[in-house]
Amino acid sequence: MNPSSGPAAAVPASSQDVLARLAAVLESRRGGDPNASYVARLFHKGTDAILKKVGEEATELVMAGKDGEPDKIVAEAADLWFHTMVALAHFGLTPGQVLAELERREGLSGLEEFALRKARHRESKET
Repeated sequence: MNPSSGPAAAVPASSQDVLARLAAVLESRRGGDPNASYVARLFHKGTDAILKKVGEEATELVMAGKDGEPDKIVAEAADLWFHTMVALAHFGLTPGQVLAELERREGLSGLEEFALRKARHRESKET
């Protein structure tokens, strides 16, 4: 196996730039002609259509995983990330905010992180 293609392969810093560039392109499509741009069409259709597309892509990723074909898994993961980024842009959020949240969670066990989220949710309901 090529070490740069395995699951533990390091992500080059320039990959964060790809997310930022894509986010800028998505933002530039907001308010664009829905007949000229797929992303403009999604924005034009609104929240339900965008979220439905995220759900469809998540399901396709699950099915690709069940098929066990690495190339299909990567392609469907890319589709899911893309449509998730459309959703983020729709809600005025950025990939940088997601990356910051992942960095915040780094070093926490999944169980610890889940317990913290549960406690925060409980606190927010009490106020």
